[in-house]
Amino acid sequence: MTTATQTLPVLEQLETFRQIVGAQYVFVDEEVLYNYSHDETEHLSFLPDVVIKPRTPEEISAIMKICNRYGIPVTPRGGGTGLSGGALPHLGGVLLSMERLNTILEIDERNLQVTTEPGVITEVLQDAVKEKGLFYPPDPSSKGSCFIGGNIAENSGGPKAVKYGVVKDYVINLEVVLPTGEIIWTGANVLKNSTGYNLTQLMVGSEGTLGIVTKIVLKLIPLPKYDLLMLVPFQNLEKAGEAVSAIFRAGFTPSALELVEIDALKITAAMVGASVVAVTEDTAAHLIIEVDGNNVDVLMQEMEAIAELMVQYEGGEVYFADDAQQKAELWKLRRRAAEAVKLEGYTIEEDTVVPRAELPALIHGVKELGKQYHFHSVCYGHAGDGNLHIRIKKPGTQNSQEDPEIQTAIRALFELVRELGGTISGEHGIGLVQKGFMDIMFREAQFRLFREIKKAFDPNNILNAGKIFN
Repeated sequence: MTTATQTLPVLEQLETFRQIVGAQYVFVDEEVLYNYSHDETEHLSFLPDVVIKPRTPEEISAIMKICNRYGIPVTPRGGGTGLSGGALPHLGGVLLSMERLNTILEIDERNLQVTTEPGVITEVLQDAVKEKGLFYPPDPSSKGSCFIGGNIAENSGGPKAVKYGVVKDYVINLEVVLPTGEIIWTGANVLKNSTGYNLTQLMVGSEGTLGIVTKIVLKLIPLPKYDLLMLVPFQNLEKAGEAVSAIFRAGFTPSALELVEIDALKITAAMVGASVVAVTEDTAAHLIIEVDGNNVDVLMQEMEAIAELMVQYEGGEVYFADDAQQKAELWKLRRRAAEAVKLEGYTIEEDTVVPRAELPALIHGVKELGKQYHFHSVCYGHAGDGNLHIRIKKPGTQNSQEDPEIQTAIRALFELVRELGGTISGEHGIGLVQKGFMDIMFREAQFRLFREIKKAFDPNNILNAGKIFN
């Protein structure tokens, strides 16, 4: 754990912060500071000097003007589910929690849009629009606790991304407080916009380094009436990877296509007490395949055809989820995988993404690197769009920052990913833990543009400074 570097200027402004948001929403006691010093990123913790919980864009604006004037670092934070250190206050200063901006402002059924504040939990938003027959597809595994604002910051995806796209495909307009305190809208509430630079999409995925999102306008689509789910076991992990691209080449577009290595499945099943999946000794991995739409007969035909195709790739006996409860059990196994394997000691997670046909090569490379650098790994993730989450366990190593050999291994992994035509993060972001590897993907010309964009938005470098790049 590190301590703050900006203690004096922050403490001098405490009374002003209390006047802005109310004394009850400014915290300096150690227990609260510790609770906001970490998220789900490995085992990393950095104490802020103060935690502030504003309620309005105007309050955030006033806070930012003070911090900008005195050079106080500000770290915006959502639900605390991040996996790259993007919301860790590693420079101390102000931790700005968005949890009180938690209202769904309007569901516009005529225009298929929803306007929401960033502190709304993603699943709460999904359920609210579902009641009106509408659908917001991006569904990260942490959807029951992550905030929609954090999803904007990381351009989150989830299982549905393979068919429906990621967060950026649904963001229409954003209200943003700039680091200097101005409040702006980035665009307009329309589906087409060729008016000036696209500030909306620039904000999406910027990891809270360019501005603080305070209102979000999202596109919605009609909710599909039916979905079918099946599980396919494989004796060979790489064959499971080969089967993924075969499904798309055959003309099918599942609404979800997830790969779970058997060790991850066993660990998760033990944690949640699930027995819905029969695991045999010769099973290496499972594919979870879902299709959705409005004609159940067509969906049944698709599932049967996909099941027949899986036989060509040595897929085993297919398990069809018969009802909503079985579907929920299968999805619980997948969504709890990250939590379960982390508790089992797989604390380091990489978020690689490659063209889906290169998945077998990536899987093979991960296992070879494990032998070379003496670590164990489990793989799971959104195989349908080539996004493989790789969890690493090495005895005595809790995070990637403290082990030079793991750092070398991760660099080798990311170089393999680049050679396969991929990139080093699909949805978790760069934050703190991956920024040392950005040189694998970018050259000085790109870094110069990154720095100039950052300076244009944040001339005094106070907002989430030191994230993504130095």
